[in-house]
This record gives sequence, C-alpha cells and structure tokens, in this order.
Amino acid sequence: MLTCRAALRSMLRPPGGAIVNIGSVVGLKGNAGQSVYSASKSGLQGFTRSLAKEVASRNVRVNLLLPGFIRTNMTEGLEDSERPIPLRRFGTGQEVAQAVLFLLESQYVTGAELLVDGGLHLNM
Repeated sequence: MLTCRAALRSMLRPPGGAIVNIGSVVGLKGNAGQSVYSASKSGLQGFTRSLAKEVASRNVRVNLLLPGFIRTNMTEGLEDSERPIPLRRFGTGQEVAQAVLFLLESQYVTGAELLVDGGLHLNM
C-alpha cells in the first residue's frame, strides 16, 4: 500500500500509469494454517478494487495478480502439492512475469483479478 502511494505521486499526472499488485490464490479460498496470510491477501483484493475506482479518472489502472504455487526456493520439497493442480505442475517465475506484463499492457483493464494458478482455484 505504501508502494502504491509512492508510485501514484507521478502517475496522477498525464499520461497516467498502471499498478499490478501481487496477491495469492489463498486470498480467494483460504487455507488451513494460513489465516493471517489469507486475511492479508483478501485485504489486498479490496484495496486494489477501491484504489482502481479512486484513480481511474486520472488514467491510472490498478489490477491484482493472484498466483498459485510457483516454483521457487520457498516451494522446494512441496511436490505433493502438485496433485490438486489441474495442470499438474507448479508455475514458473517467467509465467508470473508474463501475466504482469499482460496487465501492464492492457489499456482497458482496471480493477481486475487475474489468476495464475494452473487451475488450483477450481479444486480449493
């Protein structure tokens, strides 16, 4: 939120800009043992929608990316977690970056949530 506020200082002047917040699929469905994490990610959904409404008239777009399991050092050893993912694998950092780029380049998209989770949300 503080980063958004800092970035908006320059974006509120023409030509505008775009913000992509990064949340998590856990913010949509919750997860046992992750109540605080889930609450923070759910809060980011409301923040993103509200900010999108507040700054749209200044040609600033605000969207939210919701990744699922992404192959990182943090997810090493979680291979069993691939089972409920319909695409049967974790995503990559490159796939997350491609989704961010899509949202940054999409001039008529604001207040949107883009799931990048291999279909995990379908089974949660």
